[in-house]
Amino acid sequence: MNGSNSDLLASPVCEDFSIPLTEATQRIAKRLVWFEPAELALKEPVRFLAYAFAHARDCDMHVLRAVLSDAQLRFALKNAPPGIIDAKSWAYWHLMLDMGDAPSLPTRHLPA
Repeated sequence: MNGSNSDLLASPVCEDFSIPLTEATQRIAKRLVWFEPAELALKEPVRFLAYAFAHARDCDMHVLRAVLSDAQLRFALKNAPPGIIDAKSWAYWHLMLDMGDAPSLPTRHLPA
């Protein structure tokens, strides 16, 4: 783990961050978000990371954790869109990122 509980408390809000477009991140994006161009997938880091939290291999996450801070990963997990991350991955990444017990999975809110 990169962070600690004190890092979590002192983490700045990471609303605007990007994932660098490298050979490695493109390769990961092509595999995880196969239905759209890698460049497009990486332009939406929160959405892309939701797919990574659910489907990335350990070696993929090693690459992503080398270019992103734990604060950025926490922000992405807190703001993950509904329907991408499964319950097991949701709980695992809350634990790995020192975020405590995982709340309920994100849900869609349909207009009445």
